[in-house]
Amino acid sequence: MTGVIRAAHPLLLSAGAAALCIALIAAIAALPGGSTLAQQIVSGLMLGGIYVAVAVAFTLTIGVLNFLNFTIPTMFMLTGMVAWGLARYGLPFGLSGGVHWALALLGGILVAILASLVVERFTFRYLKTRHGDATEHAIPLVSSLGFMLIFEHLVLIVLGSEAQSFPVRFRLDLHIGPLVVGMPQLASLLMSLAIVFWLSWLLKTTQIGRALRAIAESPDTATLLGVEVSRIVPVVFVLSGLLCGVAGALFVVNYSDVSPFMGDHVGTKAIAAMVLGGIGSIWGAIAGGLLVGLLETLGIHFFGGDAAQVVVWTALLAAIVLRPQGLFGGSRIGKGKL
Repeated sequence: MTGVIRAAHPLLLSAGAAALCIALIAAIAALPGGSTLAQQIVSGLMLGGIYVAVAVAFTLTIGVLNFLNFTIPTMFMLTGMVAWGLARYGLPFGLSGGVHWALALLGGILVAILASLVVERFTFRYLKTRHGDATEHAIPLVSSLGFMLIFEHLVLIVLGSEAQSFPVRFRLDLHIGPLVVGMPQLASLLMSLAIVFWLSWLLKTTQIGRALRAIAESPDTATLLGVEVSRIVPVVFVLSGLLCGVAGALFVVNYSDVSPFMGDHVGTKAIAAMVLGGIGSIWGAIAGGLLVGLLETLGIHFFGGDAAQVVVWTALLAAIVLRPQGLFGGSRIGKGKL
């Protein structure tokens, strides 16, 4: 069964891993001079929660559709930039002033979902109608790259190229001994994990989830079994847009900075997380996202900001050599997909 729908890992395993992680952080913080390192580990896990949601979006599209969707980081960027535009200027055409930041973030998420559906309409659905197959051609890959550039440059034209500060009105820190945990960051991590747990439940127990699993195994067999592929595939794009939108909103709340290029950094780290965890495995995307966030912050702590990329990608290359299937294994990517 395809890795993208392997949601059989019990919640007990996740709770045990979380308890072990907390115990390790506490042990490190108790060492002489260990509080700084423990703080970096906490910050890395908080950042990893952002990468988790985007990595799961990549995992869905490549696990079910055998399609590396280049627009996924763009959906992340659209959420942040549209939310900033709504908070700064309000609704289009001067119908109102700036809207509340929470409503602006919701608007950004909705735009990300709609943009994802546009990509689905003019990549998979169009090619399926014209050619009868959506993956035997390089056109979906190239068209998604084209949509990425179109969306990015539309944002540049409408909202400019400068980095902006999003008007988030609250900051609250939780002090646990020597450690400081930002409540928005903690809420972001918990929300990202909750969404992934919900997605795992959806794929495992619902009718839509069973249809997606059938398509992931064999689209032709799924069609013979009565699955309406043309109606189920857009669900993947809706879920991908939702995951990227939520990740973008959480990033904006935590770090307040938005720019038309904010998706580039997160997108590459999410791909690294997906590969580290195992292509096609949702649980692998969780582990990979948290690990990449941890590697990034520790790389900055020990070697400086310029070395963070080197640390992450060296770990990725080492993982590819030593365990190419990733931490949790993954699906067989190849022919037989939609």
